Amino acid sequence: MRIIKSTREIDTLFRQGTRASSSLVTALSMPVDERRGPQGRVAFVAGKKLGGAVVRNRCKRVLRASAARAGGPWPGLDVVLIARQGLATAGVSDVDAAFRDVLRRLGMAS
Repeated sequence: MRIIKSTREIDTLFRQGTRASSSLVTALSMPVDERRGPQGRVAFVAGKKLGGAVVRNRCKRVLRASAARAGGPWPGLDVVLIARQGLATAGVSDVDAAFRDVLRRLGMAS
């Protein structure tokens, strides 16, 4: 999975990306820069409001697994996935349902 590592690029997605939220996850998406090629990338964010490092790392692992099950990274799109409160304790089916809902609202899934 190709990961967005540049803070500058993530900040650009926060400013200019299309946003959709559910109870467990928020997603920001933006078309890739054509000079970089058609491959999409993903970034996973878990803020300090969620808890300590253990909780934040668990949230990012849960997001990575859900993104992989949903077919990410998506060609032609850079996507930032942001963990929301409750993600660390949510069940797999709840996370996947919230994830599909967000992707559908962004037009990335049917």
